[in-house]
Order: sequence, then C-alpha cells, then structure tokens
Amino acid sequence: MKLTMKHARVPVVGLTMLLGSCAATPKPVPITPATTPPAPAINPFADARLFVNPDYTKTVEGLVPAHPAEAELLKKLSVMPTAIWLSWIADTKDVPHYLDAALQQQKAAGKPVITTFVVYDLPNRDCNAAASAGELPATPEGEARYQRDYIDVIAAAFAAHPDQRIAAILEPDSVGNLITNLANPKCQTAEGIYKRGIAYAISKLSLPNVFLYIDAAHSGWLGWPKNLVKTAPVFKEILTMAGGPDRIRGFATDVSNYNPAKDPTNPKRDPHAAASDELGYIADLNKELEAAGITGKGFIVDTSRDGKAYIRTSPGNWCNIKGAGLGERPQAAPAPLIDAYLYVKVPGESDGTADAKAARFDQNCASDDATPGAPEAGKMFEPYLLDLLKNATPPL
Repeated sequence: MKLTMKHARVPVVGLTMLLGSCAATPKPVPITPATTPPAPAINPFADARLFVNPDYTKTVEGLVPAHPAEAELLKKLSVMPTAIWLSWIADTKDVPHYLDAALQQQKAAGKPVITTFVVYDLPNRDCNAAASAGELPATPEGEARYQRDYIDVIAAAFAAHPDQRIAAILEPDSVGNLITNLANPKCQTAEGIYKRGIAYAISKLSLPNVFLYIDAAHSGWLGWPKNLVKTAPVFKEILTMAGGPDRIRGFATDVSNYNPAKDPTNPKRDPHAAASDELGYIADLNKELEAAGITGKGFIVDTSRDGKAYIRTSPGNWCNIKGAGLGERPQAAPAPLIDAYLYVKVPGESDGTADAKAARFDQNCASDDATPGAPEAGKMFEPYLLDLLKNATPPL
C-alpha cells in the first residue's frame, strides 16, 4: 500500500543461476545484538533541517506545465521535505547519492540536515496485501538476501556518512500484520522472519548517527484495546534480539495512512475503542511500552495525507482514499512525545493499481473509498496529488 517503485521491479534471481548449480545455498546468519554505541537519546529533528529530495523536487516541478491552475501549489510542495523509500534491493545503491545531496544542503544551511529513509523490503513483505508485495520470498534464502544484499548494504552506506544525521523507519505494516493477521497463512509463514528481520536491521543500523523508529501501524489498527495490549510484548521480543530498547529512538505511526494527528472534532474518549487520532493512540501506546520497560521513546507521525478526517467508511481501507489532503507540514517537536511530523508517504505516489487485471491488484484498491484510475504502487498518480494539494489542511 505504500510501495515506492523508483526502479522497475528487480526479479529475484537464484544464486545458483548466477554462480552455477554447485553454488552454496545462502543461509541467514544468527542475529548478534548490536555493540556499537547507539544514537543519543535526543530528538534528532529538534535542531536540524529536513532533507529536501532534489529528485522529488524535479518530479513535482515537471508537473507544473500540465497543471497551470495548480502551479503555485505544486511549487510549494516541490520544496517540502519527504522521506526516501528503500523498497527494493536495487534502491540501496542510491543511498550514498541522497546522503551526498543532504551533505551539500547541510553545508549550505550551516546546521545539521537529517535525512529520513524508510526501510521496506522484508521477505514476504506486507503479507496481508497484494499491492505492495515485495521481491523476497519467506525462505532461508530470502532471509539471507535481506540480510546480506539489503540491510548490510544500507548499513555500510550509513556508516560511511558518520557526520550526518539519519532517521530510519523500519518496515511499515510488519508488526501490525503480526498482531492482527496471523490467520493469513502468508503472515504465519512470515512471522519468525519478520521478527528476526527487524531485529537484524536494528542490530546493523544502530549507529551513533542513525536514529531508528519501528513502525507501529496507526490508531485505527493497533489502537483498539484488544490489539494494543499485544503490541509491547512483540516490540520487546524484537528489541531483546537486537540488543535492547536503547538501540532505537522510538516508533512511527500512521505511515501512508489517513488518521488525523489531532482529531479536529475533539470527541469524548471511549475507553473501549481506539483513539480517534494519532496523538491519543501514541499516548496509549507509550503507556503500554513503558509498562514493558521500553521507556523514553519519541514518535514520528506521518501527516502526508491526514489533513481531512473521517473520509473513509472503514479504518481498514488504505488504498488511495478519496478526499485525502496534506496534513500538518513537516516539523519538529509539535506535541508532547512527538519527535516530528513528517511526510513519510511521498505525496502523490499511488498505493496500488485500480486495474483488476493487474498482477498486483488488491481488492482494497477497488473499494468504494478508493480513487479510481490509480496506477501501480509507487507510480505518480497526478489527479490524486492535485487533490492532496487542494484538500490540504491547513491550506498550502
């Protein structure tokens, strides 16, 4: 639902096909808890500027000639910071490019520039949805490639830029699927690999300049009391494998979703229901985490399309929801517990195709809430982008 397809999909080629039939089958390595010094327990966004992706700037500026009526809005969006999605192994080669660009912005600004990456390529990725399925199978070979060809490459690139701040959001939807979708055989198969994969990512990416945030779904998913009580034990299990809670800065919520950061209607809280906004969910989640010994954490909220509240018939609908608008602009420390509001989902990129004949078609992309005519996940969906701009709250 949040796939970035900057590159064409890279087929998974068996190692034996590359090296000959006698080549050894790759095996995942045991997870060794991180021993490098972790990033300091601070809000890394507080005194920094957010990286503006020059590639996204160019893409949005390129839409201006075709949409003169929205030219002013597009120009405003083109200079806003957005996250960079590492959705395929092929994307890892671009990490140095973005960090080099961020370094130039840092030199020009005379202050730290923080770059946010989304690490998103677990084997059997997004096990309960077809639109953003990944390239790696839920097998020992797939797990080994995730470690060696994906996480290790990212870790090396991060380590090569020790004087730059980096934020990394780890594996959207994964923990949410583990908590609520294990009735799906695909999620059952992926359960151990998901936990080990995230732990491995933490153990390798935990560096003094890298601030890690595990995805924690959203209020309409894990915010329900029956789901909320299951979250902290799963996070604790993963963090124990990785070396402990101090290896991460915190958690990210509402990634690629639509729940308001703050519900504009300010309803009376029902203790038997999920919070109606992300700030309420985060307060609830933080209590569960602290009770489990995971303390002092900060949170990121994705506000890239949460400007309009109550726009869908079900919180389970996620694909290109009609009526969405940009939410609060990216900013540091906007509320208690919140490290930053960020545009994590890149505005305008599709969640999945509306073409029922497509191989990656997911039925959710044809729901009554979904915008028709959507292209494949990660492709720019121009009409949708224009609606995000027009519906922005606060206005651009």
